[in-house]
Amino acid sequence: MIFDIVTIFPDLLDSPLNEGILKRARQKGQIEINLVDIRNFTFDRHNTTDDRPFGGGEGMVMKAEPLALAVGQRRKVNPSGKVVLLSPQGVSYDQTVARKLSRESGLILVCGRYEGVDERFRVEYVDEEISLGDFILTGGELAAMVIIDSVTRLLPGVLGCADSADKDTFSRNLLKHPQYTRPRVFNGTEVPAELLSGDHKLIATYRFVASVKRTLQRRPELVKKEQFSKDELKILQQHGLYQKVVQLQRDRE
Repeated sequence: MIFDIVTIFPDLLDSPLNEGILKRARQKGQIEINLVDIRNFTFDRHNTTDDRPFGGGEGMVMKAEPLALAVGQRRKVNPSGKVVLLSPQGVSYDQTVARKLSRESGLILVCGRYEGVDERFRVEYVDEEISLGDFILTGGELAAMVIIDSVTRLLPGVLGCADSADKDTFSRNLLKHPQYTRPRVFNGTEVPAELLSGDHKLIATYRFVASVKRTLQRRPELVKKEQFSKDELKILQQHGLYQKVVQLQRDRE
């Protein structure tokens, strides 16, 4: 998969893109990442990428021309790349959006800054706008990093364990169960006995119940959207969680 990052601060991204899973994926040719400096597509001696807004007001607006030239140049190399503008006005990013983007052959990520980008560029060149949430960053570079990281780990063969992505938090509308590793006893607290039993069915049941309990406690709104099988509902009933789950799902309706 090809990622093109259109930014005025390419150096901000260089180091994070050369560490860990992203570094290995690049070395194996599973992903290609290109840093595209918008300033290279300007024609004045100051390499101007922004200007004052028409009509007055606060801040600066990113100019349409250099953005259009930068995206146009990448489209020649990455013609099927989806152009994504990182903007607080975009759709909220979540695992569902990450999965959808992972099915693209390429992404051209445009890092917005200042008061935003010229509307004419947005209308003509942008396929989708994405926001990390209801807060403001100084620019879209960190959002681009989050998208690249979360999408890359969903690509086939990137993670060492093939099941990791499928069993992550948000692979369902449930938070992941608590995790434990050695030592068996830490500060007087022992690992739950179920995890030491060697009984795979018992372990799976324990983890499922722990996952539902944690979600009910921390993110009950997620439970409203989850679809449980008949066997899972029986397990929830056995552990006194059935009524809570059913009540939440009735509230959804």
